[in-house]
Amino acid sequence: MAQRGQVRRERARIRSDHFSTGPYRGFVDTPGAVIQYVPRSGIVDLGWGHPLPALLPVEQWSDAGRTALREHGWQALTYGAAPGPGPLIAWLTDHLAEGDHSTRASEIFVTNGASHGLALVADLLVDPGDVVLVDAPTYHLAFPILRDRRAELVGVPTDDRGVHPARTAELLERLARDGRRVPMLYIVPTFANPTGRCLPPERRVELVDLARRAGLTIVEDDTYRELAYDGPAPPSLWSLAERGTVVRLGTFAKTVAPGLRLGWINADEDLVRRLTGLGYIHSGGGVNHTTALTMATFGTSGAYRRHLSAVRGHYAAQRDALVAGLRASAPDLRISVPGGGWFLWAELPPPVTASALAPVAEAHGVAYVEGSRFFADGAGGDRAIRLSFSMLPPDELQQAAARLGEAVRSAQAR
Repeated sequence: MAQRGQVRRERARIRSDHFSTGPYRGFVDTPGAVIQYVPRSGIVDLGWGHPLPALLPVEQWSDAGRTALREHGWQALTYGAAPGPGPLIAWLTDHLAEGDHSTRASEIFVTNGASHGLALVADLLVDPGDVVLVDAPTYHLAFPILRDRRAELVGVPTDDRGVHPARTAELLERLARDGRRVPMLYIVPTFANPTGRCLPPERRVELVDLARRAGLTIVEDDTYRELAYDGPAPPSLWSLAERGTVVRLGTFAKTVAPGLRLGWINADEDLVRRLTGLGYIHSGGGVNHTTALTMATFGTSGAYRRHLSAVRGHYAAQRDALVAGLRASAPDLRISVPGGGWFLWAELPPPVTASALAPVAEAHGVAYVEGSRFFADGAGGDRAIRLSFSMLPPDELQQAAARLGEAVRSAQAR
């Protein structure tokens, strides 16, 4: 009982840390609310990784829904096949082969999105007390999902090119000597949240080889792969690995709409069979069946391809607006221009820290997420901030950059 109480308190602390301070003061968790985020008066918020509302395909999705209902009739509204409906799996199989690697239909399991996929995979791979390796920095809201399994999260060694495979091998050896079980590594290697960077190709090969040798499962969060702006994304870890070494998480949250709550898992056939055998799947059928059939129609009709092309252009323009604004108004920030995704990582000039700058930035009417939130132990990133360019049009992004530049200069003067 005491242990369960401790877990509940830890979850509450994590939730409070992530949503009650800084940019997450806009988070809505009250009865009657319709969406998660409500803007704050006077604040241009660079903290939220949400889509630009104008890019959500309301009419196109409505058309696809009507078509799916006409085509499938009552079958669109009943219990779905355990791994997901055949039409979506068939379209996904063809679509994934176009962009990265051939994937068999038997290697796909439809989910409620990438977060749901991570929770499912962790439930199958991780036991309480295990060590789960995570990139440093990485997607901060993965931490509570993994801690739900009562795992200890350990950041892998990194440098300015990302995960360092040789030093990660040394870490695994130390953990093995200490008798610790390490079943998985979680990583966002392509247009990463929070940095926007890509793990270099040679390190992808080295990391996959290390995982194979160590019996480690890499869980690859591939959320941003299709939001590439300057050229093709690098090969996924899934495409480079032997089956059983990598599990890939995909989602339509960023390319279509987060409200769909729809994604998928790529895994070897054995893991997919374990997923389809879960009790709640046996009870309720495939996940999000009606939306999945609508997505199949959206994909096969060509609407997905047209929509993706359009949003890439818009998000690239938003990225460029924020980058240009920062270079003009905040030249003391050290930034790297991401080739895709939704995020930009900025390093602050010394001695300014992200936590000290936060109230100054708010006073100037701009918000961000502090870099330390993206490290499992909170010990890194004290002089870094994550900026999202996804939710705001170019003029507001330039305004935010100007306000941030003023805030940095004010903090330096202090």
